[in-house]
Amino acid sequence: MSPQHPQDHTDDDLGGEQPFMSHLVELRDRLLRMVIAIVVVFLVLFPFANDIYTFIAEPIRAQLPEGSQMIATQVASPFLTPFKLALVVAVFVAMPYLLYQFWGFVAPGLYTHEKRLALPLVSSSIVLFYLGMAFAYFVVFPLVFRFFTAVTPEGVAQMPDIAFYLEFVLKLFFAFGVAFEIPIATILLVAVGATTPKALGQKRPYVIVGVFVAGMLLTPPDVISQTLLAIPMWLLFEAGIFFSRWFEKRRPDVAPSPAPGGGGGGVAPARHGPAPAQPGGGAEVGRDIDGGDIDMPGRYRPMTEEEMDAELDAIEAEEAADADAADALRTRASEAASPDGPQARIEALIRSANERRAEGDMASARTLLYLVLEEGDADQRRVARNILAELDHD
Repeated sequence: MSPQHPQDHTDDDLGGEQPFMSHLVELRDRLLRMVIAIVVVFLVLFPFANDIYTFIAEPIRAQLPEGSQMIATQVASPFLTPFKLALVVAVFVAMPYLLYQFWGFVAPGLYTHEKRLALPLVSSSIVLFYLGMAFAYFVVFPLVFRFFTAVTPEGVAQMPDIAFYLEFVLKLFFAFGVAFEIPIATILLVAVGATTPKALGQKRPYVIVGVFVAGMLLTPPDVISQTLLAIPMWLLFEAGIFFSRWFEKRRPDVAPSPAPGGGGGGVAPARHGPAPAQPGGGAEVGRDIDGGDIDMPGRYRPMTEEEMDAELDAIEAEEAADADAADALRTRASEAASPDGPQARIEALIRSANERRAEGDMASARTLLYLVLEEGDADQRRVARNILAELDHD
């Protein structure tokens, strides 16, 4: 056997880490691009920071009593508040590019059908978020600030602080933006098979109560803003149910079992004793008039202890059979190996793995290649990894 150099060990040890490191490098590059995009947009918007704040503050300034104005109670607020607003607006403006970078990182790991589903959902989610913010600015803000001005006690001068006002409107922007994502969340739940449009429709009364509770928690303590958030959330939930019907996973229907002999009007005969085990817990068992069990396919029923023991015994037997087959394959490979030395034996294992691959026995080929990875030198392990990569590609 040829001596192995320390450099061979280093290359072999680092070989498995290179793909992971390449992913980290790509993630770093994309995060840097996202930060640079935000900084560039911020530098463009910062000279107009005061104008942007004036635009954001227009809904409350229009409702202030004559002679009232906004104030700054902290020394740095006249500078830091527009600065913070410009930075937040820069993130919102750069959001399509940020999502594009995120999509470019995760897309290579998705299947084709997942890409077809994810791309329109990501695009529509950012559009809905912008629509939620626009709804808050043009519809909710005027009504809410008119209400606050109307209920101001006599003798109290309403002069809102610019920093507190910005914090208040950013919370409402975020609340309405997230609330408008309800159709996307509904479609995703249906698309992954977590629920169905019919099941969501049956929970409509609970959803109505829930959206009003969410409106109470996410908006100021007044009925107007609570209702203005709750009603759109409910309507968006209904829209999500409607559009999710196109994404509902189709499941094969379970055909009813015909009754033996063709009699009895198609009713399944009574069964006495435990029902056979079914995947996921088996079919639910009902009772006939004689006290017997009747299978109800497609319904969940917990497995009995006997069925669980039988299932575990079957799994253990299958694992034992796999282990015996692997030992037998190892023995045959050792017998077929050349007696010239360990290196020749490993070469024989590689040839045997190629023969198994040509015969279509991929599992046996992988087992032999794993032996090469355990016992071979650096060159032989490199060959085994290449063959395993080709098997994965096939």
